[in-house]
Amino acid sequence: MTATTFGWLVLLFPLAGTVVLGLGWRSLPGRSAGWIGTAAIAASFACAVVCLAALQSHHPGARQLTSTLWDYAVTVGVDARLSILVDPLAVMMILVVSGISALIHLYSVSYLWSDRGYARFFSYLNFFVFSMLLLVLAGNFLVLIIGWAFVGAASYLLISFWYRRTTATRAGIKAFVINVVGDVGLVLGTYFILKHTGTLDFVKTFNAVPHVFARDDGDLVAGCVLLLVGAFAKSAQIPLHTWLPDAMEGPTPVSALIHAATMVTAGVYLIARLHPLFERAPAAADVGAVIGCLTLVVAATIALAQTDVKRVIAYSTMSQIGYMIMGVSVGAYAAGLFHLMTHAFFKALLFMAAGSLIGAMAGEQSLNRMGGFRRAMPFTYAAFVVGGLALSGVPPFSGFFSKDEILLVTGERGGWHWILYVAGYAGALLTAVYTFRLIFRAFHGEPVKEATELEHGHLAHADHPFNPATGEEEDTDVGFPGPEHHIAERDPPMRLAMGVLAVGALVAGLVQIPKVDFVIDHFLHPSFADSALYEVRTKNGLLAVGLIVGTALGLAGVAIAYRIWVTRPGTAAAIQARLTFVHRLLVNKWYFDELLDLLFVRPGAWMGRFAQQTFERVVVNEALVGGTTGLVRAGSAAVRAAQSGFVRYYAGVLVIGIAAVSLYFLLQS
Repeated sequence: MTATTFGWLVLLFPLAGTVVLGLGWRSLPGRSAGWIGTAAIAASFACAVVCLAALQSHHPGARQLTSTLWDYAVTVGVDARLSILVDPLAVMMILVVSGISALIHLYSVSYLWSDRGYARFFSYLNFFVFSMLLLVLAGNFLVLIIGWAFVGAASYLLISFWYRRTTATRAGIKAFVINVVGDVGLVLGTYFILKHTGTLDFVKTFNAVPHVFARDDGDLVAGCVLLLVGAFAKSAQIPLHTWLPDAMEGPTPVSALIHAATMVTAGVYLIARLHPLFERAPAAADVGAVIGCLTLVVAATIALAQTDVKRVIAYSTMSQIGYMIMGVSVGAYAAGLFHLMTHAFFKALLFMAAGSLIGAMAGEQSLNRMGGFRRAMPFTYAAFVVGGLALSGVPPFSGFFSKDEILLVTGERGGWHWILYVAGYAGALLTAVYTFRLIFRAFHGEPVKEATELEHGHLAHADHPFNPATGEEEDTDVGFPGPEHHIAERDPPMRLAMGVLAVGALVAGLVQIPKVDFVIDHFLHPSFADSALYEVRTKNGLLAVGLIVGTALGLAGVAIAYRIWVTRPGTAAAIQARLTFVHRLLVNKWYFDELLDLLFVRPGAWMGRFAQQTFERVVVNEALVGGTTGLVRAGSAAVRAAQSGFVRYYAGVLVIGIAAVSLYFLLQS
């Protein structure tokens, strides 16, 4: 069997899992739905591994393999086929997506056990993974757009999974609407490219680009900027990022899946996949680099002031994706994708550990209510520390190697890229501070009641379940979270999934040490063989400086957090009192929600009301609908009046009609 055959099987298993769980959920006993969903994604991962082995058997110059299942429409210059492209970039993505997703499914087997929507959850989860795999295996723009739209729809289903929570349904709608904005950008950007290249196929498009586009051609730049709109919406980059923290309304495994390996990495993949276009339009690539840099700094500052555990980690994701977007936009493709891989390990780990912590708090998510869980939850605490050190870029944890390589290549670009380089290290310091702020506040200090009870063997369960975002009381029926809570210390599936991720967070970075070994560089090279930016001469002095500075900033951030929240716990309150305006700005997330509401939501709502009250009511209802109805009624009345029933009257009308016709022909002759 060929690599492309296994590529199709990678898609088949999660799709089959979706159908089986969606249709047969009534007859599935116990946890079987969870195990079926997990097995489907594990089988997909196994096929991805075999696909990797099959691809490696080809010569490096022949590792771009395409396969078409059927032709949708091949006419008038449009080649719309259901095809996949199996190359090193796609294989790396399917390995990360299916591998991390399988572990998240395993974790969910226990985490969602008491939820009334158990089988529905795993059906949605399988569909989400299928959609993401379809996106990354797409061989042309058509399949890419289909996968892109499917991911948006699946995210809506999962974010609003607890559909009787008003906050969850609002968050799902918000995510869906913003992603539709990105979908529009992707489709319009594709049109600009198709208009000149005459093909939807990726390989044909890339071959045609040098011949049909001049450097920074207007249509090409416009098309690439529109493609970036799609990338920014899906990857939660400024200003299309406001859906991401609200997406925390979904179950914790959903947060892990969206943030670690799937949805938010789609924008990174898109820029990397379409690199021939962006290298031909460096003005558009610069937009991507600047927005990525701005996002990583702004998100890091917001995370410093958030008190919801999951939202702190969510803004961390937004910041880390900013690094990746910046990396692939400046041409650090291998570094950006390497960070995508390592980030998947430690971010999924952090969300799973957060889920365990929230379970111990009976659903409470506020850091203001937490403390002292270090002794009560040693495994969860260790997982948080490993994930936090990897996220903070402390060696030898994985984030250190991948993040510093992005900044290294960015610095090597020179010129104005030095601003991005410095901002990236400033973001690294903030990352370490907010990460260990979370860890120290939740696990150190005086134990809260729930921690004390857990030390004595009692896991807290809320007598009156509530919405952690609003405090409203809820029941535990379908559409709400189930009555039970689960922690890693007591549930083997959760502990196994987190253990595997912790090992990955620790050692995955050793796959490629910057400019020492080149495993990722060499593996991805066939996908970027046409790139003029893929290989850059290394400045050894900059490499040494970067590694030293990165380590120092990571450790400094941990030390700052320790001093503020452990040794001198009143320091944070004093800083907050002194910098009230700054604190208010960060707590309100730089007022981006309010700004978008003012610029787009309110004007859109006003226009809708105006159209409904004027155009629709006056023109449509009264003039078109009412006017047409009036004409028909008048005509009907006239006809009824003419039907008198007198034969002599009908004969008179007939004679007059014949006379009129005869007169007409006489006048014409």
